[in-house]
Formats: sequence, C-alpha cells, structure tokens
Amino acid sequence: MAGRIVSLFTGEHATAAGAIDRALSLNPNSAHVWMSRGWVACSLNEPASAIEAFQRAIRLSPFDPIGYRLAGGLSLAHLGAGRYQDAEQWANVSLREMPRYSTSVRVKCVSCAHLGRIQEARHWLKEVLELQPGLTIACFKASSAKHLPPEFLAVFVEGFLKAGLSEE
Repeated sequence: MAGRIVSLFTGEHATAAGAIDRALSLNPNSAHVWMSRGWVACSLNEPASAIEAFQRAIRLSPFDPIGYRLAGGLSLAHLGAGRYQDAEQWANVSLREMPRYSTSVRVKCVSCAHLGRIQEARHWLKEVLELQPGLTIACFKASSAKHLPPEFLAVFVEGFLKAGLSEE
C-alpha cells in the first residue's frame, strides 16, 4: 500500500513500482498488491502490464469487497490501450457494484465517445458532472496530470471533447 501512496501523493511512479515489486516478491498472492501494481502501471503508461496485474488480482480475489476498484482499474487500463469496447465492458462490471465510482463513470463516458455513441457519452458526461460539478477539460488535465501519463490524458481529453465537456 505504501507504493500506491507514493504514486498517488508524490507522482514518483517508478519508485512506487519498485516498492510494489518488492511486496510481490514477498507475497505474490496478494490481490491488493496486484491491484496497486495495476494502478501504478497505468501511471507509467504500461497498459498491457496493468491489464495483466488487474486480471491477476481478480483471479486471486474474485469476490473481493472492493472488486469494483479492480474492475474500474481494468477498464482504465483497457482505455489506455485503446480497447474501448473492453474498457466499457469492465466499467459496466465496476458500475454494477458501485454505480457512482468516479473512475468507472469517466471511463464509461469516454469509451462511449470513442465508440461513436455520442448520445450515450453525453448521458454519462452528465453523470460525471454530477460527481464533479464544474469539471472542464482544463480542470481534468490539472487534476490528473500527476496520475495519468500524457497518452492516457489524451484519450480522456479527446473522449470528453466528443461528449461535449467544456474546455474552460
């Protein structure tokens, strides 16, 4: 968990990955460590590694009480890999367990936009704005730059623009 905290609060993703890899060497069967590895891999722009880590976490703990976070992370990783259909499907899994989980709501919105389902993306954008009133592209970039690599940010920005999110 310390590795994940380092990633979240300092943006030192490589350092965090090292701590998480050490934890995995000590306990390779910890679903929560694999989940942390998935989140940090997303931050390092390693979607394939993130997908593998989240899938492993789900296999290790298929009925985890925070399974919505595992599915939400997997949806984010698929989004970063450009697999919009898979991203949407995993966002749906997450949202069935936790309907207002912001990560999955955002991924659902952006995935629908990239899949050309603009009306549905606009519906999900309304959900995003209920969770984050006043959100704009500029605000999203500023708040996510430490956690998402430029490649992931670009996917979100393009999808949010298609869905109709204001730039300023």
